[in-house]
Amino acid sequence: MRLNPLGLILTTVAILLPIIWLPALNHKGDTLALFSQYMGIAALIAMAIVQLIATRWRLVEMVFGSLDQSYVLHKWLGILSMAFILIHDTVDAEMNHLGGQNMLEELAETLGELSLYGLLILVVITVATFIPYHLWRWTHRLMGGFFLAGALHYLFILKPFANGDPIGLYTSAFCVLGIVAFAYRLLPAGMRPKRDYTVAQMDKTADVLAITLQPKGKPLTYRAGQFVFASFDGSEPHPFTISKAPSADGSLRLSVAKLGDYTSRLHRNLAEGTPVAIEGPYGHFEHRNTKAGKDSLWVAAGVGITPFLAWAEALGTEAAPVHLVYCVKSEDKAAHLADLRALAASKPNLNLHLHASESDGRASAESLLATTGLSADNLTVSFCGPKPMREALKDGFAKEGVSARRFKYEEFEIRTGVGLRKLSAVLLNRVSVPDQIKKRIS
Repeated sequence: MRLNPLGLILTTVAILLPIIWLPALNHKGDTLALFSQYMGIAALIAMAIVQLIATRWRLVEMVFGSLDQSYVLHKWLGILSMAFILIHDTVDAEMNHLGGQNMLEELAETLGELSLYGLLILVVITVATFIPYHLWRWTHRLMGGFFLAGALHYLFILKPFANGDPIGLYTSAFCVLGIVAFAYRLLPAGMRPKRDYTVAQMDKTADVLAITLQPKGKPLTYRAGQFVFASFDGSEPHPFTISKAPSADGSLRLSVAKLGDYTSRLHRNLAEGTPVAIEGPYGHFEHRNTKAGKDSLWVAAGVGITPFLAWAEALGTEAAPVHLVYCVKSEDKAAHLADLRALAASKPNLNLHLHASESDGRASAESLLATTGLSADNLTVSFCGPKPMREALKDGFAKEGVSARRFKYEEFEIRTGVGLRKLSAVLLNRVSVPDQIKKRIS
Protein backbone atom coordinates (compact mmCIF):
# COMPACT_ATOMS: atom_id res chain seq x y z
CA MET A 1 0.00 0.00 0.00
CA ARG A 2 1.14 3.54 -0.70
CA LEU A 3 1.34 6.60 1.46
CA ASN A 4 -1.67 8.88 1.19
CA PRO A 5 -0.65 11.87 -0.99
CA LEU A 6 -2.72 14.10 1.31
CA GLY A 7 -0.35 13.38 4.20
CA LEU A 8 2.72 14.17 2.10
CA ILE A 9 1.18 17.41 0.82
CA LEU A 10 0.13 18.57 4.28
CA THR A 11 3.55 17.70 5.73
CA THR A 12 5.37 19.57 2.98
CA VAL A 13 3.12 22.62 3.31
CA ALA A 14 3.49 22.59 7.12
CA ILE A 15 7.31 22.64 6.87
CA LEU A 16 7.49 25.26 4.10
CA LEU A 17 4.76 27.64 5.30
CA PRO A 18 6.95 29.59 7.80
CA ILE A 19 8.99 30.87 4.83
CA ILE A 20 6.22 33.37 3.99
CA TRP A 21 6.84 35.21 7.27
CA LEU A 22 10.65 35.33 7.05
CA PRO A 23 11.12 38.41 4.79
CA ALA A 24 9.28 40.66 7.27
CA LEU A 25 11.44 39.68 10.24
CA ASN A 26 13.98 42.03 11.77
CA HIS A 27 17.21 40.27 10.86
CA LYS A 28 19.42 43.32 10.09
CA GLY A 29 20.57 41.76 6.84
CA ASP A 30 21.87 38.61 8.52
CA THR A 31 20.14 36.21 6.12
CA LEU A 32 22.40 33.29 6.98
CA ALA A 33 21.39 33.43 10.63
CA LEU A 34 17.75 33.77 9.55
CA PHE A 35 18.13 30.63 7.43
CA SER A 36 19.47 28.83 10.50
CA GLN A 37 16.44 30.00 12.48
CA TYR A 38 14.17 28.53 9.81
CA MET A 39 16.04 25.23 9.91
CA GLY A 40 15.32 25.01 13.64
CA ILE A 41 11.63 25.75 13.04
CA ALA A 42 11.42 23.16 10.26
CA ALA A 43 13.02 20.57 12.55
CA LEU A 44 10.42 21.22 15.26
CA ILE A 45 7.53 20.91 12.80
CA ALA A 46 8.89 17.66 11.36
CA MET A 47 9.49 16.20 14.83
CA ALA A 48 5.97 17.19 15.94
CA ILE A 49 4.54 15.21 13.02
CA VAL A 50 6.83 12.30 13.99
CA GLN A 51 5.31 12.39 17.49
CA LEU A 52 1.80 12.54 16.01
CA ILE A 53 2.35 9.44 13.87
CA ALA A 54 3.74 7.57 16.89
CA THR A 55 0.38 7.93 18.71
CA ARG A 56 -1.30 5.62 16.16
CA TRP A 57 -4.47 7.67 16.49
CA ARG A 58 -7.19 7.01 13.90
CA LEU A 59 -6.39 10.41 12.44
CA VAL A 60 -2.95 9.12 11.41
CA GLU A 61 -4.27 6.56 8.92
CA MET A 62 -6.94 8.98 7.71
CA VAL A 63 -4.34 11.60 6.81
CA PHE A 64 -1.16 9.65 6.04
CA GLY A 65 -2.55 6.30 4.87
CA SER A 66 -1.92 2.77 6.10
CA LEU A 67 0.04 2.69 9.35
CA ASP A 68 2.89 0.63 7.88
CA GLN A 69 3.51 3.38 5.33
CA SER A 70 2.93 6.10 7.91
CA TYR A 71 5.79 4.60 9.91
CA VAL A 72 8.03 4.85 6.85
CA LEU A 73 7.24 8.57 6.72
CA HIS A 74 7.79 8.67 10.50
CA LYS A 75 11.32 7.32 9.99
CA TRP A 76 12.27 9.65 7.14
CA LEU A 77 10.84 12.71 8.89
CA GLY A 78 13.01 11.83 11.88
CA ILE A 79 16.07 11.67 9.66
CA LEU A 80 15.08 14.90 7.87
CA SER A 81 14.56 16.73 11.16
CA MET A 82 18.00 15.56 12.27
CA ALA A 83 19.48 17.10 9.11
CA PHE A 84 17.61 20.35 9.81
CA ILE A 85 18.93 20.43 13.39
CA LEU A 86 22.51 19.80 12.28
CA ILE A 87 22.28 22.68 9.78
CA HIS A 88 20.69 24.88 12.45
CA ASP A 89 23.53 24.09 14.83
CA THR A 90 26.32 24.37 12.27
CA VAL A 91 25.20 27.67 10.74
CA ASP A 92 25.50 30.57 13.19
CA ALA A 93 21.94 31.31 14.28
CA GLU A 94 22.83 34.06 16.75
CA MET A 95 21.69 37.56 15.86
CA ASN A 96 23.96 39.95 17.69
CA HIS A 97 21.57 42.92 17.32
CA LEU A 98 19.05 41.18 19.60
CA GLY A 99 21.19 41.83 22.70
CA GLY A 100 22.62 39.63 25.45
CA GLN A 101 21.05 36.55 27.03
CA ASN A 102 19.53 36.21 30.47
CA MET A 103 19.72 33.07 32.59
CA LEU A 104 16.54 31.56 31.13
CA GLU A 105 17.80 32.06 27.59
CA GLU A 106 21.15 30.49 28.49
CA LEU A 107 19.24 27.49 29.86
CA ALA A 108 17.35 27.33 26.57
CA GLU A 109 20.70 27.18 24.74
CA THR A 110 21.72 24.21 26.90
CA LEU A 111 18.41 22.46 26.20
CA GLY A 112 19.02 22.96 22.48
CA GLU A 113 22.38 21.21 22.72
CA LEU A 114 20.82 18.38 24.74
CA SER A 115 18.11 17.97 22.11
CA LEU A 116 20.63 17.95 19.26
CA TYR A 117 22.93 15.25 20.60
CA GLY A 118 20.13 13.18 22.10
CA LEU A 119 18.16 13.07 18.86
CA LEU A 120 21.32 12.33 16.87
CA ILE A 121 22.02 9.25 19.00
CA LEU A 122 18.40 8.04 18.79
CA VAL A 123 18.20 8.47 15.01
CA VAL A 124 21.38 6.40 14.62
CA ILE A 125 19.89 3.68 16.86
CA THR A 126 16.66 3.75 14.85
CA VAL A 127 18.26 3.26 11.42
CA ALA A 128 20.81 0.71 12.69
CA THR A 129 18.42 -2.25 12.53
CA PHE A 130 21.02 -4.67 13.91
CA ILE A 131 20.35 -3.15 17.36
CA PRO A 132 17.86 -5.44 19.20
CA TYR A 133 14.20 -4.46 19.00
CA HIS A 134 13.68 -4.27 22.77
CA LEU A 135 16.62 -1.85 23.13
CA TRP A 136 15.36 0.25 20.25
CA ARG A 137 11.86 0.41 21.79
CA TRP A 138 13.29 1.52 25.12
CA THR A 139 15.50 4.24 23.66
CA HIS A 140 12.77 5.37 21.25
CA ARG A 141 10.69 6.51 24.21
CA LEU A 142 13.34 9.15 24.92
CA MET A 143 12.77 10.84 21.55
CA GLY A 144 9.74 12.70 22.87
CA GLY A 145 11.79 13.95 25.80
CA PHE A 146 14.42 15.38 23.49
CA PHE A 147 11.66 16.95 21.38
CA LEU A 148 10.36 18.59 24.56
CA ALA A 149 13.85 19.97 25.22
CA GLY A 150 13.93 21.33 21.67
CA ALA A 151 10.50 22.94 22.08
CA LEU A 152 11.58 24.68 25.30
CA HIS A 153 14.76 25.79 23.53
CA TYR A 154 12.60 27.40 20.83
CA LEU A 155 10.13 29.05 23.25
CA PHE A 156 12.74 30.78 25.42
CA ILE A 157 15.67 31.39 23.09
CA LEU A 158 16.46 34.81 21.63
CA LYS A 159 15.01 35.01 18.11
CA PRO A 160 14.04 37.72 15.59
CA PHE A 161 10.32 37.41 16.36
CA ALA A 162 8.08 37.09 19.40
CA ASN A 163 6.18 33.97 20.36
CA GLY A 164 2.99 35.97 19.84
CA ASP A 165 3.80 36.85 16.22
CA PRO A 166 2.15 34.77 13.45
CA ILE A 167 5.29 32.68 12.84
CA GLY A 168 5.75 32.29 16.60
CA LEU A 169 2.15 31.15 17.16
CA TYR A 170 2.36 28.78 14.19
CA THR A 171 5.55 27.10 15.42
CA SER A 172 4.29 27.05 19.02
CA ALA A 173 1.16 25.21 17.86
CA PHE A 174 3.33 22.41 16.47
CA CYS A 175 5.32 22.35 19.70
CA VAL A 176 2.08 21.88 21.65
CA LEU A 177 0.93 19.17 19.20
CA GLY A 178 4.20 17.27 19.63
CA ILE A 179 4.16 17.58 23.43
CA VAL A 180 0.53 16.40 23.65
CA ALA A 181 1.33 13.42 21.39
CA PHE A 182 4.38 12.58 23.50
CA ALA A 183 2.36 12.83 26.73
CA TYR A 184 -0.26 10.49 25.26
CA ARG A 185 2.39 7.84 24.55
CA LEU A 186 3.54 8.11 28.18
CA LEU A 187 0.09 7.19 29.47
CA PRO A 188 -0.19 3.72 31.07
CA ALA A 189 -1.46 1.10 28.63
CA GLY A 190 -4.73 0.89 30.56
CA MET A 191 -5.51 4.53 29.76
CA ARG A 192 -5.13 4.10 25.98
CA PRO A 193 -7.82 2.59 23.75
CA LYS A 194 -7.50 -1.20 23.71
CA ARG A 195 -9.49 -4.42 23.77
CA ASP A 196 -8.85 -7.13 26.34
CA TYR A 197 -8.39 -10.72 25.20
CA THR A 198 -7.22 -14.01 26.67
CA VAL A 199 -5.10 -16.72 25.07
CA ALA A 200 -7.62 -19.51 24.51
CA GLN A 201 -5.65 -21.96 22.36
CA MET A 202 -2.16 -22.45 20.91
CA ASP A 203 -1.31 -24.69 17.97
CA LYS A 204 2.04 -25.37 16.30
CA THR A 205 1.84 -25.36 12.52
CA ALA A 206 5.24 -25.93 10.92
CA ASP A 207 7.53 -23.37 12.64
CA VAL A 208 4.68 -20.99 13.44
CA LEU A 209 2.70 -20.67 16.68
CA ALA A 210 -0.99 -20.03 15.96
CA ILE A 211 -2.48 -18.19 18.95
CA THR A 212 -6.27 -17.99 19.25
CA LEU A 213 -7.54 -15.13 21.41
CA GLN A 214 -11.01 -14.83 22.96
CA PRO A 215 -12.43 -11.40 23.88
CA LYS A 216 -13.10 -10.61 27.53
CA GLY A 217 -15.54 -7.87 26.58
CA LYS A 218 -16.58 -6.21 23.35
CA PRO A 219 -14.59 -7.80 20.50
CA LEU A 220 -12.50 -5.92 18.00
CA THR A 221 -14.09 -4.97 14.68
CA TYR A 222 -11.65 -5.44 11.81
CA ARG A 223 -11.33 -6.33 8.14
CA ALA A 224 -9.48 -9.31 6.70
CA GLY A 225 -5.82 -8.41 6.16
CA GLN A 226 -5.50 -5.84 8.95
CA PHE A 227 -2.99 -6.03 11.79
CA VAL A 228 -2.94 -5.14 15.49
CA PHE A 229 -0.45 -4.34 18.21
CA ALA A 230 -0.59 -7.08 20.85
CA SER A 231 0.77 -6.82 24.38
CA PHE A 232 1.02 -10.22 26.09
CA ASP A 233 0.74 -9.99 29.87
CA GLY A 234 1.85 -6.36 30.00
CA SER A 235 4.80 -6.70 27.62
CA GLU A 236 5.71 -4.09 25.01
CA PRO A 237 3.16 -4.09 22.15
CA HIS A 238 4.30 -5.77 18.93
CA PRO A 239 2.57 -5.75 15.53
CA PHE A 240 0.95 -8.96 14.26
CA THR A 241 -1.35 -9.55 11.30
CA ILE A 242 -4.67 -11.19 12.17
CA SER A 243 -4.57 -14.55 10.38
CA LYS A 244 -8.31 -15.25 10.23
CA ALA A 245 -11.36 -13.52 8.87
CA PRO A 246 -13.81 -11.82 11.27
CA SER A 247 -16.01 -14.39 13.01
CA ALA A 248 -19.26 -14.32 14.98
CA ASP A 249 -17.56 -15.24 18.28
CA GLY A 250 -15.17 -12.27 18.05
CA SER A 251 -12.04 -14.42 18.35
CA LEU A 252 -8.71 -13.45 16.80
CA ARG A 253 -5.82 -15.59 15.61
CA LEU A 254 -2.23 -14.39 15.51
CA SER A 255 0.31 -16.58 13.72
CA VAL A 256 3.76 -15.91 15.17
CA ALA A 257 7.06 -17.02 13.62
CA LYS A 258 10.39 -16.98 15.46
CA LEU A 259 11.83 -13.77 14.04
CA GLY A 260 13.66 -12.48 17.11
CA ASP A 261 14.10 -12.66 20.89
CA TYR A 262 10.53 -11.57 21.66
CA THR A 263 8.75 -13.99 19.34
CA SER A 264 11.07 -16.82 20.40
CA ARG A 265 10.07 -16.20 24.03
CA LEU A 266 6.41 -16.39 23.05
CA HIS A 267 7.04 -19.80 21.50
CA ARG A 268 8.73 -21.00 24.70
CA ASN A 269 6.73 -19.38 27.47
CA LEU A 270 3.23 -18.39 26.34
CA ALA A 271 0.46 -20.23 28.19
CA GLU A 272 -3.30 -20.46 27.83
CA GLY A 273 -5.12 -17.93 29.96
CA THR A 274 -2.48 -15.22 29.42
CA PRO A 275 -4.12 -11.76 29.19
CA VAL A 276 -3.52 -9.87 25.95
CA ALA A 277 -4.19 -6.19 25.26
CA ILE A 278 -5.00 -5.44 21.62
CA GLU A 279 -4.60 -2.03 19.95
CA GLY A 280 -6.00 -1.46 16.50
CA PRO A 281 -6.93 -2.54 13.95
CA TYR A 282 -4.55 -0.93 11.48
CA GLY A 283 -3.62 -1.23 7.83
CA HIS A 284 -5.33 -1.07 4.46
CA PHE A 285 -4.00 -4.32 2.98
CA GLU A 286 -7.35 -5.70 1.87
CA HIS A 287 -8.65 -7.82 -0.99
CA ARG A 288 -11.22 -6.21 -3.22
CA ASN A 289 -13.12 -8.26 -5.75
CA THR A 290 -11.48 -7.84 -9.14
CA LYS A 291 -13.42 -6.54 -12.09
CA ALA A 292 -14.35 -8.76 -15.00
CA GLY A 293 -11.40 -9.44 -17.27
CA LYS A 294 -8.83 -8.82 -14.52
CA ASP A 295 -6.86 -11.52 -12.67
CA SER A 296 -5.63 -11.63 -9.07
CA LEU A 297 -2.40 -13.25 -7.91
CA TRP A 298 -1.60 -13.50 -4.20
CA VAL A 299 2.03 -14.28 -3.36
CA ALA A 300 2.95 -15.21 0.23
CA ALA A 301 6.43 -16.00 1.52
CA GLY A 302 6.90 -17.69 4.89
CA VAL A 303 4.85 -16.11 7.66
CA GLY A 304 3.66 -13.60 5.06
CA ILE A 305 0.83 -16.07 4.53
CA THR A 306 -1.05 -14.50 7.47
CA PRO A 307 -3.10 -11.81 5.66
CA PHE A 308 -3.90 -14.23 2.83
CA LEU A 309 -5.30 -16.72 5.32
CA ALA A 310 -7.79 -14.06 6.38
CA TRP A 311 -8.42 -13.10 2.75
CA ALA A 312 -9.04 -16.72 1.78
CA GLU A 313 -11.51 -17.27 4.63
CA ALA A 314 -13.36 -14.07 3.71
CA LEU A 315 -13.41 -14.85 -0.03
CA GLY A 316 -17.03 -15.04 -1.16
CA THR A 317 -18.29 -17.57 -3.66
CA GLU A 318 -19.35 -14.70 -5.93
CA ALA A 319 -15.83 -13.27 -6.06
CA ALA A 320 -13.67 -13.59 -9.16
CA PRO A 321 -11.13 -16.45 -9.15
CA VAL A 322 -7.80 -15.83 -7.44
CA HIS A 323 -4.50 -17.70 -7.43
CA LEU A 324 -2.54 -17.98 -4.17
CA VAL A 325 1.11 -19.02 -4.45
CA TYR A 326 2.62 -19.97 -1.08
CA CYS A 327 6.42 -19.77 -1.24
CA VAL A 328 8.32 -21.79 1.36
CA LYS A 329 11.62 -23.60 1.64
CA SER A 330 9.93 -27.01 1.77
CA GLU A 331 6.41 -28.34 2.32
CA ASP A 332 7.06 -29.14 5.98
CA LYS A 333 7.84 -25.42 6.53
CA ALA A 334 4.44 -24.32 5.22
CA ALA A 335 2.38 -23.06 8.18
CA HIS A 336 -1.41 -23.46 8.01
CA LEU A 337 -1.08 -25.61 4.88
CA ALA A 338 -3.91 -27.94 5.96
CA ASP A 339 -6.18 -24.93 6.54
CA LEU A 340 -5.35 -23.52 3.13
CA ARG A 341 -5.97 -26.83 1.36
CA ALA A 342 -9.32 -27.18 3.09
CA LEU A 343 -10.29 -23.67 2.02
CA ALA A 344 -9.18 -24.31 -1.57
CA ALA A 345 -11.21 -27.53 -1.62
CA SER A 346 -14.34 -25.73 -0.42
CA LYS A 347 -13.97 -22.65 -2.63
CA PRO A 348 -13.76 -23.26 -6.39
CA ASN A 349 -12.56 -19.69 -6.95
CA LEU A 350 -9.50 -20.16 -4.71
CA ASN A 351 -6.57 -21.80 -6.52
CA LEU A 352 -3.71 -22.80 -4.21
CA HIS A 353 -0.14 -23.39 -5.44
CA LEU A 354 2.76 -24.42 -3.22
CA HIS A 355 6.20 -23.27 -4.34
CA ALA A 356 8.98 -25.06 -2.44
CA SER A 357 12.34 -23.48 -3.22
CA GLU A 358 14.26 -26.69 -2.40
CA SER A 359 12.56 -28.48 -5.28
CA ASP A 360 11.19 -25.66 -7.47
CA GLY A 361 14.05 -23.18 -7.22
CA ARG A 362 13.81 -19.50 -6.44
CA ALA A 363 10.42 -17.94 -7.15
CA SER A 364 10.42 -15.32 -9.88
CA ALA A 365 7.76 -13.39 -11.74
CA GLU A 366 8.29 -15.62 -14.76
CA SER A 367 8.00 -18.86 -12.76
CA LEU A 368 4.90 -17.66 -10.88
CA LEU A 369 3.14 -16.75 -14.12
CA ALA A 370 4.05 -20.15 -15.54
CA THR A 371 2.81 -21.97 -12.42
CA THR A 372 -0.55 -20.21 -12.36
CA GLY A 373 -1.07 -19.91 -16.10
CA LEU A 374 -1.89 -16.23 -15.70
CA SER A 375 -1.01 -13.44 -18.08
CA ALA A 376 0.63 -10.23 -16.95
CA ASP A 377 -2.01 -8.29 -18.88
CA ASN A 378 -4.60 -6.86 -16.47
CA LEU A 379 -3.01 -8.74 -13.56
CA THR A 380 -2.99 -7.43 -9.98
CA VAL A 381 -0.33 -8.93 -7.71
CA SER A 382 -0.59 -8.78 -3.90
CA PHE A 383 2.53 -9.74 -1.95
CA CYS A 384 3.45 -10.26 1.68
CA GLY A 385 6.88 -11.47 2.72
CA PRO A 386 10.50 -10.39 3.21
CA LYS A 387 11.57 -7.13 1.60
CA PRO A 388 14.38 -8.57 -0.61
CA MET A 389 11.94 -11.00 -2.22
CA ARG A 390 9.36 -8.25 -2.61
CA GLU A 391 11.82 -5.99 -4.42
CA ALA A 392 12.96 -8.81 -6.69
CA LEU A 393 9.40 -9.80 -7.61
CA LYS A 394 8.32 -6.19 -8.07
CA ASP A 395 11.16 -5.65 -10.56
CA GLY A 396 10.43 -8.97 -12.25
CA PHE A 397 6.72 -8.27 -12.67
CA ALA A 398 7.52 -4.76 -13.94
CA LYS A 399 9.55 -6.35 -16.74
CA GLU A 400 6.57 -8.59 -17.50
CA GLY A 401 4.31 -5.54 -17.80
CA VAL A 402 2.77 -5.33 -14.31
CA SER A 403 2.98 -1.68 -13.24
CA ALA A 404 3.93 -0.62 -9.71
CA ARG A 405 0.31 0.46 -9.16
CA ARG A 406 -0.81 -3.15 -9.76
CA PHE A 407 1.79 -4.62 -7.38
CA LYS A 408 0.32 -4.25 -3.89
CA TYR A 409 2.06 -4.98 -0.62
CA GLU A 410 2.31 -4.06 3.01
CA GLU A 411 5.61 -3.35 4.76
CA PHE A 412 6.80 -6.62 6.35
CA GLU A 413 8.52 -4.73 9.18
CA ILE A 414 7.48 -1.41 10.65
CA ARG A 415 11.03 -0.73 11.80
CA THR A 416 13.27 -0.38 8.74
CA GLY A 417 16.77 0.83 8.05
CA VAL A 418 17.94 3.29 5.43
CA GLY A 419 19.53 0.88 2.99
CA LEU A 420 23.06 1.11 4.39
CA ARG A 421 23.90 -2.42 3.26
CA LYS A 422 22.70 -1.73 -0.28
CA LEU A 423 24.55 1.61 -0.33
CA SER A 424 27.78 -0.05 0.79
CA ALA A 425 27.41 -2.68 -1.95
CA VAL A 426 26.97 0.04 -4.59
CA LEU A 427 30.01 1.94 -3.33
CA LEU A 428 32.13 -1.22 -3.25
CA ASN A 429 31.25 -1.94 -6.86
CA ARG A 430 32.33 1.57 -7.89
CA VAL A 431 35.78 1.44 -6.33
CA SER A 432 38.60 -1.07 -6.51
CA VAL A 433 38.23 -3.18 -3.37
CA PRO A 434 39.66 -6.69 -2.94
CA ASP A 435 37.03 -9.45 -3.10
CA GLN A 436 37.95 -10.67 0.39
CA ILE A 437 37.02 -7.30 1.89
CA LYS A 438 33.78 -7.15 -0.12
CA LYS A 439 32.73 -10.54 1.29
CA ARG A 440 33.43 -9.44 4.88
CA ILE A 441 31.36 -6.27 4.52
CA SER A 442 28.42 -7.89 2.73
